[in-house]
This record gives sequence, C-alpha cells and structure tokens, in this order.
Amino acid sequence: MNIRILVLQFCEYSLYIKGYSKATTLRYRIVVNFFCRQAGISNIEEINKDNVRLFFFNGRMNRAWGANTFVQYHKTLAVFFRWCIKEKYMESDPTLDVEVPKVPKRIPPKLTKEEAMRILETAYNYPYKYKFLRSRNHCIFAMFLFTGIRKNELMCLKLSDVDIDHMSIFIKQGKGNKDRIIPITYKLADILLKYLVERKRMHKTCPEFFVSLNRNLGFTDSGMKRMVDSIRNASGIQFTVHKLRHTFATLMLEGGCDIFSLSKMLGHSDIKTTTIYLAASVQHLRSAIGKHPLNDI
Repeated sequence: MNIRILVLQFCEYSLYIKGYSKATTLRYRIVVNFFCRQAGISNIEEINKDNVRLFFFNGRMNRAWGANTFVQYHKTLAVFFRWCIKEKYMESDPTLDVEVPKVPKRIPPKLTKEEAMRILETAYNYPYKYKFLRSRNHCIFAMFLFTGIRKNELMCLKLSDVDIDHMSIFIKQGKGNKDRIIPITYKLADILLKYLVERKRMHKTCPEFFVSLNRNLGFTDSGMKRMVDSIRNASGIQFTVHKLRHTFATLMLEGGCDIFSLSKMLGHSDIKTTTIYLAASVQHLRSAIGKHPLNDI
C-alpha cells in the first residue's frame, strides 16, 4: 500500500474523527513524508525497524537534531504507525525499539517587566502612517502581555468573543480543542475600547476582532510577522510572540497569582506544565524563601 495515500487517510481521520487541528495533521503529513524520502521508500510494507532506526540515527548525527526535535519526530511516527496497526496495514510499531533521548528541562525565555513596558511603548509610539495601525498594533501587543493568549488564538478571535462589559475574553477551541475564559484588566479594557473606536471609524465589519488595514478581513500571519519584526527592530529587544506568553506567566506569578488560576488562564491541560514558570520567576522564589521561619532569628 502506498504510504502517501495512507497518510492522507490518516490525516482525514485525525482531522474529522479525532478532532485534531489542521496544524497537527499538517505536521503528521510533513514528518511521515520526510521519513519516506530519507528512507527511500514508498510502500508501507517497506518500513522496518532498521530503516526507522537509521532515520533517527541520521537525524541525530548528521542533522544535529536536538532532543526535542527527536522526540517530536518519534511521537509523530509512532501515532501514524499505531493507526496503521489498527487498520491492519502493519503488524508492529518499529519505533518501540528506538531509544528516546531525555529532553532537558530549560527555563522558559521571558522578558523583564521593563522590557515588556518598552515593547508596549514602542508599539504605541512607532511612526505609523495611519492612526488605525497605532491602536491595532498596540492592542495586539497588550493582548499578548496582559492575557498570555497564543498567536493562533488571537488570530482566530472574533468580535463577539471580547466582552468588555464583563471584562473577559472567550477563547473558543484553543490548543487541544479547549474553550476557556480569560479575565482582563481595566488597563487592557481601555486599550481594547480605543481600538474598537478606530475599528468602527474604518468601517470594519468582518467577524474577526483584529483586522487588516486595507481589507475588511481578519489580520493575516504575514501581517503579524511584519508587525512583530518592525517592533522588534524599533525596540532593540529580541523577542518572539511566544516569549510574550512566557513573560505574561512569569509576571503574573511575581504579582502574586496562584499557580492554579494561572494554569486556567494559560489553557494548560496539566498544571505540571504551568509549574515550569515557578523556576523562571526569581522574584517569586525570593518572596517564598523570605518566609523561612529562621529569618526571624
């Protein structure tokens, strides 16, 4: 059986039956097809323990894969092979004999409070040609830093999802197909209102909350990249959108937010994922060690 045909069937099953995101199914297709090219095979019957093991060995030795990349490829192929076994196309999973490296635990990269404020100031004071861009871009960076929202979640945000009257934002089907509600501060609500005034002035009527300048359509990935690049260069601070999410989480802990509430706001399925930010917050740890009983001696 041709593997490319099986991959298409598997991706359709993952998308429409399992309910995985398009990004996840795209990763499945890319990884499996990459494996087939590297192994020089086209039929499912040609897959065996040797060419699977060689694929991972070459990735580690010749392509300098890190542990995270190795594990990601291993998990992706394993999911596909298990589906093939279930559908009677394979008898066993050849990834079971592949030893997986231990993923190092690193502290999430973050910005300081001063750097976060500088980004917001730069986004607001940047020499835009249009007033609309100032309010929209400043609002986008404020959303990242005041809510910890993921980029894809922000891009999919609808006008009806933002409830300023009740000071909340509704994230519909975020990562892992989970809904959640994020409370917003009065500062962010004020920024959102100013953007909505500009949005109305520009006669934007599309359902997306953040819209393009020249078209009545939602803000695009390419537009987001150009915006982030311009603010990164203007501020002199090296950051990514995901680092802004890490910054939100760390600042929340330093401000006294409990780990359970933070986990809910970030949309983590397992609170253990949220605990990595405890190590990233030196101020939070310093306040904790200050509670040692012997400090009063």
